[in-house]
Amino acid sequence: MSGRLSGSVRARRGRRGCDWVAFCLAGVAVLGLVSRAEAQQRREREPNSVYAQRRAKLAGSVDGPIVLMGFQGREEESQSYIFGQEENFYYLTGHNEEGAGLILLPAAESQAKRDDFEGAREIFFLPEKNPAKEKWDGVRMSPSDPGIQARTGFADVRGFGEMRAALERLAKLYPTIYTILPYEKELGGFPHEKETVDWIKLAVPQANLKDIRQNIAELRLIKSPTEIAFLREAVDLSVDAHLAAMKMMRPGLWEYQVAAKMVEVHAMGGSEAEAYAPIVGAGPNSTALHYDKLSRKIEDGDIVVLDVGAQYSGYAADVTRTLPANGKFTARQREIYDIVLGAQNAALAAVRPGADMCRKGKNSVYKIAYDYINSHGKDRYGKPLGQYFIHGLGHNIGLNVHDPGDSCKRLLVGQVVTVEPGIYIPEENLGVRIEDDVLITESGYEMLSAKLPRTAEEVEKTMAGK
Repeated sequence: MSGRLSGSVRARRGRRGCDWVAFCLAGVAVLGLVSRAEAQQRREREPNSVYAQRRAKLAGSVDGPIVLMGFQGREEESQSYIFGQEENFYYLTGHNEEGAGLILLPAAESQAKRDDFEGAREIFFLPEKNPAKEKWDGVRMSPSDPGIQARTGFADVRGFGEMRAALERLAKLYPTIYTILPYEKELGGFPHEKETVDWIKLAVPQANLKDIRQNIAELRLIKSPTEIAFLREAVDLSVDAHLAAMKMMRPGLWEYQVAAKMVEVHAMGGSEAEAYAPIVGAGPNSTALHYDKLSRKIEDGDIVVLDVGAQYSGYAADVTRTLPANGKFTARQREIYDIVLGAQNAALAAVRPGADMCRKGKNSVYKIAYDYINSHGKDRYGKPLGQYFIHGLGHNIGLNVHDPGDSCKRLLVGQVVTVEPGIYIPEENLGVRIEDDVLITESGYEMLSAKLPRTAEEVEKTMAGK
C-alpha cells in the first residue's frame, strides 16, 4: 500500500471539486500516517476519530465489557484468498490486518472498576512483531511499533497474547460479557463468531455472554460523510464498468469476457476487490438471480442481465442493467423492460425518510413497485406479472453489499439503499432487473448511479456509440 491516490481516482475527485471535505481530510490523515510498506491496510480509511466515536457510542449502549476479535487469517485456505477484515471489527477500528482483538469497557462503569482495570476504557491487541513472517507476507502493525497509538487511534495497544489475562480480570468485575454470538449468515459464512465465543468460554467459563451484533448494526445503518464518499467512489467505478460493457456488448462474446472487462475497469480505477461475484446472465441465465457461472456464449436475440459492482476501500456498490445482446430490444423485451423501469420510477417517487421496503403496509415502496408490475402486462398465459417479481425491492449497502438493516423499518436520512425491481420469466428466457443505489436525504433521495443510462432508448443509444 502506497497511501497515495491513484491517478484515475484523483481525476474523478478533481472533477467533483472535492466537495466532501470529510473525505479529503481522511485522505490527508492517512497520507500523514503511512511512511512505509504495509501489506494489508486498505488504500484509504476514515480518520481515527470517527472509529473512536463509534466505539464510544457502542460502549454507551451496554452495561458490561465488549470483547471482539478480527479475522485471524485462517478463514480461507485458497491460494487466491486476499485478507479482508470482519466487517463489524473493521467498522469499529479501521484495522485491516489479521490477528487483532478489542476490549471496550462500558461507559458507565464505576470509578472503582476503572481503577481496578488501570483506567483503560478501550484496549487494542495486535500480534507481536514477526520479522520472519513479514518477509513473506509484508509488514504488519505490532504493539512495539513507534507511534502505534497515533496510527491506530488507541491509547492502549498491547500484544495479543495479553488479551486472555485482561479478559480474566474483567470477568471478576463484570458478570456479563458482550460479543458477537454465532449467527446464520446469508451465504453460510465462516466459523469466526463460534471460535471467538469458544475462546471466551475457555478463558472465563463463568461469564454470561450477550450479543452485541444488533447494537453495531444500528450504528452501521446511517453512513458517515466519509463512508458516503467511499460509496460514491464504488458506484462511480461501477458506472464506468457498465458503460464499458454497454459499448462492447455483442453476440458471439462469452459472458465471462464481459465480466472480465468490467472487473478490469474496476481494478484500474482503484477498486481492491469486487463487491460480489459478477453476474452476467444471457438468455435463460438472465432469469437466475445470482447466476455466476459466466459460461454461456451470448447469442443474437439474447437479453443480458449485468449485476456487477465494485468495492472501494471496503465499501460495496450494487448496480444492475439489462441489455439487448445485439443492441436492439425486441418488442417483448422492450415491453418487459419498460414495465420494470416504470416500477422503479414509481417506487423512487415514494422513496423518502419514513418510507420502508416492507412487503406490505401503507409506507411500503415495495408494494408500489409490485402493484405497478402486477397491473402492467401479462405473461404468455394472460396472467399478471407480479408472480415474476420474486425478490425484495432493495437493501442497505455499505461494508457489505447486503449491509445490516430491516426492510420493514422506516428509511432514515443517511441510509444508502438499492432500488431494484425485476421480472424473471423462465419460460420466455427473459429476465430484466434495473438496480440503482440511492442515498436517503431530508427531501427524498439522491441517486448515486444517476449517470448510468436507464431508459431503453438511452441504453440502445449508448450501445450504438451515440
